[in-house]
Amino acid sequence: MENDNQPEWGKTCSKCFIIPQRYIFGVMGFFAIFNAYTMRICLSVVITQLVVARNYTKDKLQDEVICPVLEYDDGKFLPGGEYDWSQQLQGYVLSSFYIGYVFSQIPGGVLAQRIGAKIVLTVGILSTALCSIATPWTIVHFDAIGLICLRIIMGFGEGPTFPALACLLSQWVPVTEMGFIGAIVLGGGQIGTIVGNTICGLILAHFTWDNVFYVFGFTSILWCILFVILCYNDPASHPFIKPSEKEYLRSIMGEISRRQDLPPTPWSSIFSGAPIYALICAQIGHDWSFFVMSTDLPKYFNDVIQLPIDKNGFFSSLPFGVMWVSSIMSGYITDHIIRRGAVGITKIRKINTFIASMGPSIFLVLASYSGCNRFHVLACFTIGMGLMGPYYAGMKLSPMDMTRNYSATIMGIVNGVGSLTGVVAPATVGLMTPNTTIDEWRLVFWVAFIMLVISSVVFVIWGTGERQYWDDPEKIAERKQNKT
Repeated sequence: MENDNQPEWGKTCSKCFIIPQRYIFGVMGFFAIFNAYTMRICLSVVITQLVVARNYTKDKLQDEVICPVLEYDDGKFLPGGEYDWSQQLQGYVLSSFYIGYVFSQIPGGVLAQRIGAKIVLTVGILSTALCSIATPWTIVHFDAIGLICLRIIMGFGEGPTFPALACLLSQWVPVTEMGFIGAIVLGGGQIGTIVGNTICGLILAHFTWDNVFYVFGFTSILWCILFVILCYNDPASHPFIKPSEKEYLRSIMGEISRRQDLPPTPWSSIFSGAPIYALICAQIGHDWSFFVMSTDLPKYFNDVIQLPIDKNGFFSSLPFGVMWVSSIMSGYITDHIIRRGAVGITKIRKINTFIASMGPSIFLVLASYSGCNRFHVLACFTIGMGLMGPYYAGMKLSPMDMTRNYSATIMGIVNGVGSLTGVVAPATVGLMTPNTTIDEWRLVFWVAFIMLVISSVVFVIWGTGERQYWDDPEKIAERKQNKT
């Protein structure tokens, strides 16, 4: 048997692991996205304490419908910073990350397929961590322009994260477990947002803002060390996977080693069908609303609802906590439905995507009509983001359904195009909310409503969860021969 060729130390180490290696990968993949998001979104909270606090008169509060300021227990109003950045400039700062993020998605996916996803993911997270640690020095010495440049570099390093993880998921996880493990891995974004916002609020309430970037940067470096030790590109190359797990994966998935002779990416075949465009459209709708919430929700609570920074961090994170629970539950239920054969993969992916679009679109708008009732605002945001959870057992897993050989490239294409909204959305919010009034923000949420509804309808009509013919080089050749 193949495991007889395993090194002796590998056989010994495998006895130390009670948890199957695919679940260890699931946990480490979760923390990959977790760390990526904490480093990505922490600036959204920190920036509220970097910039000069806004000073509203009573007339302005009444005329433009801005909520009254909450006070701390000692009677002090919301603190501010020393950087006089306009709302538009803040939008550019928050969106600059996604400029680099967009351009490294497809190259990162191709590299993950060619040289292995492990090294691509490790280098990407490590470079992001180093940029995070360098952020305070950059702000102090180069102000907003320097920060924008650093965030672009940071985004370029983090761009390959999702494509590399898609490649690893397709190599390690059978379709009957993809909903649950996939939701765990992709759910790192929600937990990263929760922890990022909450820890940011606590650090900013008790320490200086630069500590935020140091904490998340050094934590990510620790993850890189553990990931290099514990995780590998595929089951066949893992030195201490148990033989029983290897045989189980082979019985379900067939080939368990990464293809070294993978043909060039069939670009023309990929873009000749409607499914790829439906997937891109669904990603754009999801990313627009998600980036508005993850990037700008702390600003909404700070500028409009006017919460103290410690409460801001908690309130900004709560909706994403509910979203994470929802994504795990929907992933588990989806796997159960697929195993029973009650509903086909395509249909269940579409159902999940439709729920995850319509629910948030309605409740985001309702939040904007809740005025200054902080309980109603938080309830609407929390319910809305909770209903977004099924996305991760819906269209987010479609790249792995459609292809195993080119899943990293497909994820790079879809996530890359979707990430353009990360450039546009925060900048657009800054332009749409120059006075940070409730009426201006209401328009922001109506735009998110339109994006979610249209994108979900497109995916429901043209999306698919079936393996595509272009994933098999022999089928591509057969189709070309039939055409001639």
